[in-house]
Amino acid sequence: MTPQNQLNSYKCQILQKKVDLFSERFILKETNIIAKEKIMLAVKLPSKETIKVVEEPIPIPAKGEVLIKMKASALCRSDLHRYHGKVLFDETEEEANITPGHEPCGVVEKLGEGVTKVKKGDRVAIYLGLGCGICPDCLRGDVMLCKDFQCIGFQKNGAHADYMTIPEENCLLLPEKMDFITGALSTDVGGTLYTACKRLNLNGTQTAVIIGCGPMGSGGILMAKGFGAKVIAIDLDNKRLELAKELGADYLINPKEEDVLVKIKGITHNTGCDGAIVTAGGSTPLNIALNAIKKRGSVALIAESNKAQIDPSNQFIRTLNTLMGCWYFNRSDWEEIANFIVNHNIQLNKISSDTFSISEAEKAFPLFDSGKTQKVVFTWD
Repeated sequence: MTPQNQLNSYKCQILQKKVDLFSERFILKETNIIAKEKIMLAVKLPSKETIKVVEEPIPIPAKGEVLIKMKASALCRSDLHRYHGKVLFDETEEEANITPGHEPCGVVEKLGEGVTKVKKGDRVAIYLGLGCGICPDCLRGDVMLCKDFQCIGFQKNGAHADYMTIPEENCLLLPEKMDFITGALSTDVGGTLYTACKRLNLNGTQTAVIIGCGPMGSGGILMAKGFGAKVIAIDLDNKRLELAKELGADYLINPKEEDVLVKIKGITHNTGCDGAIVTAGGSTPLNIALNAIKKRGSVALIAESNKAQIDPSNQFIRTLNTLMGCWYFNRSDWEEIANFIVNHNIQLNKISSDTFSISEAEKAFPLFDSGKTQKVVFTWD
């Protein structure tokens, strides 16, 4: 081989090494990009009052499931039970460390095998309940009453993460005019309080008292006003009462400052309220409600409470009053609920007092736990 040929061969070898090195770097870069795209942030509650934001693989939707890219996920008082180490739905120790969050809203990102009812790009809220699908309760739409009921965020990974998977039948299509925060708040808050108002048969001729003006009570004010009722708002916190007024409450009562029943009798011309919604736990709020309604009145109980002492003879037998439990909403009612919120301009987003990115969960949980906020919501661009 001539010296010139040797030189050319050497140059070719150098060039090939450069090409190989470039290819290796390109492949490595592409691999890192792909790996990064398959990782998401998710909130975990590994122990009492401990919050961690971890990286984990984006879930793959199974047959009949869809992958949801989250847009809004609201914190709930139930999340705080887990935050404080309490068990709500008999979770196992392993299940207690899953991703919380059961008030979500997002966009369908990917379809699992066999999905036909929703499509990629659909804007959806999520129904929190998973049931057997064949019992009378499931078939009726009351999935939360199924004996095999499971709740996302408790037994199954929930929505405080960049992505989540869910059966397609749990997807609730959003109206065009509904934003994502409103969509998230339209489920647990909006759906529950709409159902309570409907069961109370509220209308423009009636007066309703709402006891407790936290997020659920505030949602109750908005819904009751949407039904046309006059609203009496009761709370021990004057700042919450100020918001209640902004949301449309007609009368405000702080039990620390005035006699609740005397004030209600004055407002209702000594007859009592037509209905009451209780969103504060314990004996006192429930008894205020039962004593504030007129004969043949009704009380919708939403607040969780392990026990309460009441007076059955005087509050039920001799008044023919009704006490009803109100927990979430029938899945088949979603379109009715969503259209009511849009058509009556129910501004549920007004009770979203603070928003955070999912990476800021360590700040969000303690703030919500302080009781100084209304709804705290995780949001994504």
